[in-house]
Amino acid sequence: MHALAQLREIEIAFPKELAVVSVHSPKFKREQYTESVRDAVLRYGITHPVVNDRSMRMWREYAVRAWPTLMFIDPQNRVIARHEGEINPESAKRLIAEMIKEFDTENLLNHRPLRFARETAPEAIMAFPGKLAVDAAANRLVVSDSAHHRLLEMDLEGKIRHIIGSGEPGKANGSFTQAQFNRPQGVTLDGDILYVADTENHMIRRVDLAAQLVETIAGTGQQAGMSDTTVWGPALQAALSSPWDIVHSGNRLYIAMAGMHQIFVYYIDRQEIEPFAGTGHEDIRDGALTEAFFAQPNGLSLDDNRVLYVADSETSAVRAVSLTGAENVITLVGTGLFDFGDRNGVGDEVLLQHVQAVCFVDGLVYLADTYNNRIKVLNPQTREVQSFAGSGEAGYTDGAPDKAQFNEPGGLATAGGKLYVADTNNHAIRVIDLASGNVGTLNVRM
Repeated sequence: MHALAQLREIEIAFPKELAVVSVHSPKFKREQYTESVRDAVLRYGITHPVVNDRSMRMWREYAVRAWPTLMFIDPQNRVIARHEGEINPESAKRLIAEMIKEFDTENLLNHRPLRFARETAPEAIMAFPGKLAVDAAANRLVVSDSAHHRLLEMDLEGKIRHIIGSGEPGKANGSFTQAQFNRPQGVTLDGDILYVADTENHMIRRVDLAAQLVETIAGTGQQAGMSDTTVWGPALQAALSSPWDIVHSGNRLYIAMAGMHQIFVYYIDRQEIEPFAGTGHEDIRDGALTEAFFAQPNGLSLDDNRVLYVADSETSAVRAVSLTGAENVITLVGTGLFDFGDRNGVGDEVLLQHVQAVCFVDGLVYLADTYNNRIKVLNPQTREVQSFAGSGEAGYTDGAPDKAQFNEPGGLATAGGKLYVADTNNHAIRVIDLASGNVGTLNVRM
């Protein structure tokens, strides 16, 4: 997912010469289903054709070894180059320009652009909501309306107060109607101040809900690793990579920097940003903050400012980062990059599938077990995990916890004995009563 922005930049540069076809070779079981691939294509605004290589046949035929891999095919259908891993768009554009020049010299290139019919995100109030934040005292719920490139501020009954962002992807600051976002995800509240992980802009934004103004506080807008800019220090000079979630704690913002497999910290008073936990290597390893490994962390939640819980998505794990004493990282559940499933239990016997959100409530951690279409609950002291709501089948059904259905839930927040769920592929906000486990749907309306 982190390579999509790079690929989009390359596509735009060569609209008449370059034809892009994505081949989806699934890692997780849930990713094999064509309907899930379709939802992902719409969620991320992919405009070129996508093939579902559900049996990994093309992966084997092209001898692919890594996600992502770019294969370059010439006008005579020959593979002429390959690149494993993410690619610097500027380097790719130089390479492709040289290829185009060579093929034009040989009169091999047809410059007529290809046309494809494609679906678009649903014309509804929300499209693929990602994360949410709740302030019960202010009767406030904020949802990242990710595929519409905006945020929705509403009351706890679903009545929308403000639409934040023009709805057009971009980086503009300013009033709620002028400001632009690009597939925002994580949101966290500090009174009337809202902080936003603006994922595909690779930026952190600050929203003053009282003054109705948006400003950028971190990130250059360039993806880290794709330029020579630094990744820490003065926040507006730092290049970030796919910030996916964010939580507020006193003078700090903790950020799940999914594209760099790290947790970052932003110091509000100093306006500086730096890595906080993780080396940047994609894997699962516990230990000191500077030695631990993460793998695309997607969700964060705080326990009274003492422990930071992390949904470590690519390892289907839940990690705990100690913020006091000997700061370190431990794994509560999850064992490896290719260990996943749907199994309750204790510690290492637990299997999750691409968990994307965590939410600490009264000593327990609720999980969005995203690809299993369930909400589960973890006791961080005993490491026991049990299913809480959701049948496990993708669908859209309210009711009793074992009968209710979700479709890839991606965000959690709590207030007043209720758990609010961003039910991403259902384009809905679900509400779970924590006492009974019964599931309902919030009536989001203008």
